[in-house]
Amino acid sequence: MAGIGFELRKLLNKRSYAGVLQAYAYAGLISSGPMVLSIVGMVLIGVLSFGVVIPHILISQFQITVTYIYFSSLILTAPVQLSFTRFISDRLYVKDEAAVLPNFNGLLFVVLNVSILLALPVALFGLAGQTALFRLLFVMGLAIMSGIWVSAVFLSGMRQYKAILLIFVLGYSATPLLALLFMHFFNMEGLLLGFVAGHFLLLVGMVWLIYRNYSSDRFMAFDIWKPGAMYRSLMLTGLFFNLGLWVDKLMFWYYPGTGQSVVGPLHASVIYDFPIFLAYLTVIPGMAVFLVRIETDFVEYCAKFYEAVGGGATLDYIMRMRNQMVYYVRQGLLDIAKIQAITALVTFVLGEQLLQWLGISTLYLPLLFVDVVGAGLQVVMLGILNVLFYLDQRRIVVWLTGLLLVCNASFSALSIYLGAAWFGYGFAVAMLVTVLVGIWVLNRRLEALEFETYMLQ
Repeated sequence: MAGIGFELRKLLNKRSYAGVLQAYAYAGLISSGPMVLSIVGMVLIGVLSFGVVIPHILISQFQITVTYIYFSSLILTAPVQLSFTRFISDRLYVKDEAAVLPNFNGLLFVVLNVSILLALPVALFGLAGQTALFRLLFVMGLAIMSGIWVSAVFLSGMRQYKAILLIFVLGYSATPLLALLFMHFFNMEGLLLGFVAGHFLLLVGMVWLIYRNYSSDRFMAFDIWKPGAMYRSLMLTGLFFNLGLWVDKLMFWYYPGTGQSVVGPLHASVIYDFPIFLAYLTVIPGMAVFLVRIETDFVEYCAKFYEAVGGGATLDYIMRMRNQMVYYVRQGLLDIAKIQAITALVTFVLGEQLLQWLGISTLYLPLLFVDVVGAGLQVVMLGILNVLFYLDQRRIVVWLTGLLLVCNASFSALSIYLGAAWFGYGFAVAMLVTVLVGIWVLNRRLEALEFETYMLQ
């Protein structure tokens, strides 16, 4: 993610309010990613569709379908997102830029085809009661979202932030506009058509930007599938992390007392879903702070520390770089915790008015508050994992994400058993446990940093 770090430092070096606002806006957009921004679009489409799409159950069916498209595409691409990022970084490090574009094409080809093959049986048999257009759009939506997750790998490494911002603005502006346009002709299928069309434009924009930055005399390659090309630890991390974030939703969707079928095999939980998705909107400020703090100050001194060790610098200089790096790790995590605490407090104060404005019962308030805390802890966890990645502690990251998966499944099952008053606590407590263990492990690694670094030389 060095590319975005350079750009953020450039904006911050302007030493102006405009530069700071640009840096945080860019960081918030890139770090939040398609998922959070898509939640905004999905909620907006749902709100604007009331009174137009009749009956209202069709709006719920649209939103649940889109949620499953997100979930399925994330889990499908989870094993290759981080591992492909590392593969690309390794290719760029050895000055083999010609391998980037053909391997991207090869991975995109595999991901699109696997997505279609997995979606077709669901569309043909599970969604047999729906129209042909709906089933076709479901298959297309899953393939397009999978392509977006793979393409998003490149965004953090590119320095053309203005082009990235423009692509996101166009894609996520077009999605609700097209959905509202097509719903007048196709009703609920029109909403899904707008969603698919808008995200197709986003994918095309991403691919165009990748082609603009990379070139090769080969069109397609599959080097990433060779033994050792992609780290298994990163593949497991991606899978554990995404499953760890979604396992509580799955349990609430398919447990008979909390979930019900909405569209064939696609289940939802009226009690659980909306508050937690609304809570994810509160992570945008924390994600912006996370990216700015980690990718500027920490990365700068991290690079200086390893250069000093490798270059034979004096012990005094090495210790100063190490101390600065540790300081900015702790300061960055503290800043993330502060901004998420402020966001949580604002939600606590305005939560009731927000739910009333959205036309949702205030009975959801306790669950919303718990979910906001859990989402905030998730941002802190991301900061910890990111630092551990920079320290090349991949095995520890695998264990932490595995811990998140086990804790979320276990605590969420316990919360379902205890009853409605405990819903959401499984997710929040799982995040808390993972964060506390992560902080303890990170402190241990930082204390032994000089020894471990020298031992690896």
